[in-house]
Amino acid sequence: MNDASHIRNIAIIAHVDHGKTTLVDGLLKQSKTFRDNQSEMTQDLIMDSGDQEHERGITITAKQTSIYHGDYKINIIDTPGHADFSGEVERTLNMADGVLLIVDAQEGPMPQTKFVLSKALEVGLKPVVIINKIDKPARRIAEVEDELGDLFLELATDDSQLHYPVYYAIGREGKAWTHVPDNPGEHTDLTPIFDAIINDIPAPTVDSEGTLQLLVTSLQYDSFLGKYAIGRVTRGQAKRGPVALIKRDGTIVSSKIEKIFGYRGLSREEIESGNTGDIVALVGIADAHIGETIADKENPEALPTIEVEAPTLSMYLGPNTSPLKGKEGDFTTSRQIGDRLKKELETNVSLRVEENGIGFTVSGRGELHLSVLIEAMRREGYEFEVGRPQVVTVTEDGVVKEPVEELYIEVAPEFVGAVSQELGSRRAEMRGQEQTGSGTARMDYLLPTRALIGLRNLLLTATKGTVIMNSLPHGYQPLGPKLTQTRNGALIAFEAGTTTPYALQTAEARGELFVGAGTTVYGGMIIGLNRRGEDMEINVCKAKHLTNMRSSSSDGVVQLTPFTDLSLEQCIDFIEDDELLEVTPKSLRLRKRYLDPNERKRHQKS
Repeated sequence: MNDASHIRNIAIIAHVDHGKTTLVDGLLKQSKTFRDNQSEMTQDLIMDSGDQEHERGITITAKQTSIYHGDYKINIIDTPGHADFSGEVERTLNMADGVLLIVDAQEGPMPQTKFVLSKALEVGLKPVVIINKIDKPARRIAEVEDELGDLFLELATDDSQLHYPVYYAIGREGKAWTHVPDNPGEHTDLTPIFDAIINDIPAPTVDSEGTLQLLVTSLQYDSFLGKYAIGRVTRGQAKRGPVALIKRDGTIVSSKIEKIFGYRGLSREEIESGNTGDIVALVGIADAHIGETIADKENPEALPTIEVEAPTLSMYLGPNTSPLKGKEGDFTTSRQIGDRLKKELETNVSLRVEENGIGFTVSGRGELHLSVLIEAMRREGYEFEVGRPQVVTVTEDGVVKEPVEELYIEVAPEFVGAVSQELGSRRAEMRGQEQTGSGTARMDYLLPTRALIGLRNLLLTATKGTVIMNSLPHGYQPLGPKLTQTRNGALIAFEAGTTTPYALQTAEARGELFVGAGTTVYGGMIIGLNRRGEDMEINVCKAKHLTNMRSSSSDGVVQLTPFTDLSLEQCIDFIEDDELLEVTPKSLRLRKRYLDPNERKRHQKS
C-alpha cells in the first residue's frame, strides 16, 4: 500500500470476554480474507493461536493482522483483555492511530475497560465505541451508554476525546448497526464497523520524505528465517539493505534488512518495501529487541522507547532439588532454565529476571502472568521448582511502598457476607457496593496486591464457584504489617514410597487429600490439607499386614473419597513461605522447603 491515506491502523481493546477476538473473526470473514473453502471460515477465535489461549479462553499475546475493504488496507491489532497481560496492550498501542473499544451490553464498562481506555487516551488515539452482545436478554444499552459517558469524562485528556461515535453489534453473528435495532434478528453484516474504521479513524500521520524510522514493537521467530522485527514505519521507507539499529542505551549497531514482509490475513507475504504508515515485519536484524529503533544508516534518529508499568509480583524459579529431580524433565539445569528465561525476556516486555543463588527471581504483572510462563515452560520439557509469590516493593523518599489494586467482585447476594469476612481479614477497604440489573451484588475494594495471593481459590470455594473477580493496578502505599495466615496446616508425607489405599483411608480422616493411591511420594512432600491449623506428618505408604488366617483376596475393598487434583494456579495459591512447588512436564508436587523434619523445626525457631 503506497498511499498512507488508504491505511488504517487500529487496536481492538476491551475487558475480558467482551468480544474482541470474536469481532475480529467477523471482520476477517466478511472481508473475504479467506477463501470460502478454507478452514478458518468455520473457526472461532481465529486470532487466538496458542494452546493456552484456546484452553483458558483468553488472549495472552497481542497479534496483528491485515484485511482489505475496497481500496483500504486495515491493520488490526488484537490485544489481551486481562490485566495481567496489559503490558501487551501498552507495547502495541503505539502502532495504532485509533481504537475500537468493545463493551458488553449487559456488563457495561468493567475494570480492564477503564485501564485499556486510559492507556489509549493517554497516547492520543481516536476511540470508536462498539456496544456488543445487544441480543442479551439482560441488556441495558441506555445505562451502559451513560456509564461510558462517565468513564470518558474521568479519563479524557482533552475535550475532543469526549466526542466518540457509538455502534451496536452482535459480534458472534457478524452483525452491526449505527443505531439500536428494533429487531436484532434482522439480516445485516459488519459494514457499519468497516465504515466506522475508514471514516472515524484517522489515517496515519506520515513523513514519507524523511529517512527511515521504525520502532520495534513485537518479535516473532521462524525456524527458517530467524527473527522478525515488527513495527510501524513512522517515517521514510523500509528497504532491503544496510540500516542502523539504535539500542535502548543509545548505542548504534550496524545492521541489514534482508527481507520485508507485509500482512494479509493471518499470513505474511514478502514485499519490496515497507511504506510510511504501514505495519511490516523485517528479517535480518538479529540483534533487535522490543523498544529499539531501526533507522537510516546515514541519519540514525531514535524514537521514544516503549515504557510499561513495573511488575507487581515476583517468584523464585530454580532447578528442582527434590528426591525425584531429573526423572521427568528434559531440561533441568540452572543454565538451561536461565537461557529459557532470557529468551522469554525478548518478547515479554512486562517480565523481569534476576539471578538468585542457583535459581532466578522472576517478576511479572500478576499470578496469571507468571503461571502462563510456568505452564509454557513445563510443556516444553522443563523441570524446576517455584516459591510463593511475593510483592515487588519500591522505595520513595526513604519509604518502602507496596503495590495496591482495585478489586471488583460480583457475587450472588447470599455470599456477600462470606466475601466481606474474607476481605476484611486481608485489610481490604470497601469503597462501594451496588446491586446490578441481574440481581447480583457488585463490590469495589482497595487492597494491597499481596492480599490477592490465594484469594481467588478461597472465594471460589466460599461462593460455590460463582464469584467473578477483576483487579487492576491502583498505585502504591506505605508497606503495611504482615497479613495473618488464613490457610490450615499441611499433611506431610512421613517417608518415601508409594501411597496405599489402606494408609490413605486413615489419612483422609485428617483432612483433604491431594494424592491418590499408587502415587510416588517422598518425605517432606505435601499430600493434603489438614483440618487443623498446624502441619502434620503422616504415613501414607503403610500397607496392611496379612496373616495366614486372611488373604488379600478376602480383604475388604477400601473405598476412598476422590482426591483434589490441584491446578497450577491452585498450587501457586496454596504454598506458604516455607513451601515450594515442584513443576515437571508430568507432575505438580507440593513440598516443604526443608524436607527433613528436624531441619524444619530448626528454621521455625530461628
